[in-house]
Amino acid sequence: MILTKAQYDEIAQCLVSVPPTRQSLRKLKQRFPSQSQATLLSIFSQEYQKHIKRTHAKHHTSEAIENYYQRYLNGVGKNGAAPVLLELANEVDYAPSLMARIVLERFLQEHEETPPSKSVINSMLRDPSQIPDGVLANQVYQCTVNDCCYGPLVDCIKHAIGYEHEVLLRDLLLEKNLSFLDEDQLRAKGYDKTPDFILQVPVAVEGHIIHWIESKASFGDECSHHAYLHDQFWSYWNRFGPGLVIYWYGFIQELDCNRERGILLKACFPTDIVTLCHSVA
Repeated sequence: MILTKAQYDEIAQCLVSVPPTRQSLRKLKQRFPSQSQATLLSIFSQEYQKHIKRTHAKHHTSEAIENYYQRYLNGVGKNGAAPVLLELANEVDYAPSLMARIVLERFLQEHEETPPSKSVINSMLRDPSQIPDGVLANQVYQCTVNDCCYGPLVDCIKHAIGYEHEVLLRDLLLEKNLSFLDEDQLRAKGYDKTPDFILQVPVAVEGHIIHWIESKASFGDECSHHAYLHDQFWSYWNRFGPGLVIYWYGFIQELDCNRERGILLKACFPTDIVTLCHSVA
């Protein structure tokens, strides 16, 4: 799904004042019925992550941390089964999984002799049964399963979706009888930063020569695309030549402005691939 900048801005504007819940996503789908659920979910997640980054610092002052911890203790003191942490996160407009991390770290600082390591915290967030307090473990679990943008559960889902689309791209390349090297093969050859696939024989797509293809199981907005250009795409271009990026959930049309410089954007696998023998694959 390719959107104009104006269409994207209209969707993003609708997300400014809504909480990051599945109910909000359903309302967004009702508001923009012509857009796919996957595209809206990707935009929804990206916009919320931008919001969290902008407000992150205020939730991590010593005063804020202590305030959240005391409110948690007071809440579970009255009713340990109530979703105290989840409701607190929603009230202060912060991601539930990140609120759970704040309170868990503060709890462990109070009850452990040595400060908890990041790996220990991450392990407890992935498996709350490791938390040495049953009430807090349940609170953390509630935050994790109700967070649709952050947390270990979301990370696993994103990883699985990314891998699924890489497999899909591989299958499409094989179907077209195109020879390629994948990321693992390239790393075995000593490359440290590589696209998902390098074509052993270049092809042409819409009149542009393509040496490599990168799969992105997300929507390409300005923020993410410019970061990818800086961190990945131009590096690929410098090393391997011009290439193709597939944003499976769409992108902002105006971002596809580097074709003549060697980076082409598509929202699906191209159907008009021209091979070396000048035939459509």
